[in-house]
Amino acid sequence: MTTPNHGGAVRGILGYGAYLPYRRLDRKGIAPVAGTGGGRGTRTVASFDEDTTTLGVEAARNALRDTPGAAPRSLLFATVAPAYADRTNATAIHAALRLDGGVPAIDATGSVRSAAGLLRLALDGSGSALVIGADIRGGLPGSADEAAGGDGASALLVGSDADGPVLAEYLGGASATAEFVDRWRTPGDTRSKLWEDKFGENQYLAAGRRAWTDALKATGLTADQVDHAAVAGLHARAVAGLGRKLGVREGVLADDLAATVGTTGAAHPGVLLASVLDSLAGTDAAAGKVVAVVVLSDGAEVFLFRTTEALAAHAPSRPVAAQVAGGAPIAYGKFLAWRGTLQVEPPRRPEPARTSSSAAVRSLDWKFGFVGSQDRSSGAVHLPPARVSMRGGTVDDMDAIPMADSVGTVKTFTIDRMAYSPSPPVVFAVVDFDGGGRLPIELTDMDADQVKIGDRVELTFRRIGTADGIHNYFWKARPVRTASSESAQEA
Repeated sequence: MTTPNHGGAVRGILGYGAYLPYRRLDRKGIAPVAGTGGGRGTRTVASFDEDTTTLGVEAARNALRDTPGAAPRSLLFATVAPAYADRTNATAIHAALRLDGGVPAIDATGSVRSAAGLLRLALDGSGSALVIGADIRGGLPGSADEAAGGDGASALLVGSDADGPVLAEYLGGASATAEFVDRWRTPGDTRSKLWEDKFGENQYLAAGRRAWTDALKATGLTADQVDHAAVAGLHARAVAGLGRKLGVREGVLADDLAATVGTTGAAHPGVLLASVLDSLAGTDAAAGKVVAVVVLSDGAEVFLFRTTEALAAHAPSRPVAAQVAGGAPIAYGKFLAWRGTLQVEPPRRPEPARTSSSAAVRSLDWKFGFVGSQDRSSGAVHLPPARVSMRGGTVDDMDAIPMADSVGTVKTFTIDRMAYSPSPPVVFAVVDFDGGGRLPIELTDMDADQVKIGDRVELTFRRIGTADGIHNYFWKARPVRTASSESAQEA
């Protein structure tokens, strides 16, 4: 049971963001291939060039984009599917966001509860923290996990009113820890194993009810004072069952996005909270709403927030609903190939060489932060960055210019069916960026027959390839889309 005590300071959510990958798998397409499984609705699918690190970068960019001047003093990253073992994954996110070297970057991996745990530590602590959860969910072909899962990420910027306007004040919460084996996966396994459904449901309902009761008691609230409640967890029956037992008013329980997104594991509590806050942001009724987030994983975690006037003035640039409405379909066979479950013939070209760690360190700002250079005398922008002016001069004549949030225009492009790629063909385009700078860059999140000269594109952090177990991260360009344009394109 926790109640905030921060010396009179208001502490809570300063900013938030979610990221849902562009591709969608229709669950009806599973059974005709796998012979079983599937169901109704869709789930989000990370592209072949995405992993939990890149997903986390995109969610964090969305959160920081909507929180001008934010300067988190720590970066906390949780995932069940880390891109690396034996090294910190959060450092790549740290580099992509261009955070100060004095800001610690910490991983918590292995369980869905890790994300909820990091959020609790941030809310109960001091200083501002960027809490990121990201997951890529899967399972054996035709399994319930494969169909019910979803890929995505969320980022919550936690701090006090000394760090900036608080959108949702943290009122308090409670934990209920329980040791029982309902879901497990040993290191190296590619799928989780499950115990009998009813057993897990009973354990989670007991833990959830206890944490819910303790949280209400700690905050002095009653269930009918809760205006919005979101329940997250991998056990679908327990999530639905607890939702019915919270005692909240009709219409308070939020959509868990299972039918359109799937359950995004460690990311899901943040995705659901972002969705609720999105629905209130910018409205006259935004302030004073009590929002509850319940997480069922190895017990239960409950968080209670009250929205503030700052949320009424908040305008999320990439709301969850717009991302849900967007996206394009992916065939089940390609989904399996991207996951490595279906082994397809690779391109008949040599695989890429191992990335040089020393070279990556020398170009860290460019490779991870997409930082170019600008000539002071001419104003010309150089991509990659130039050390000295083309007109002569010294290093002092050049200024670093961050370009990761730039938008550009496709001036020309080529479709390369010979280059090595896990998902050929490769589309390269020459992009002119607004404000200066030109670069040949790979395009992603689109089919080769969709690209055309004049397309507007933005940058996204992706995994270029992997060799000898080393992931090569850099930036690609994707089309600038709105929910309406994506829906029209799908139709």
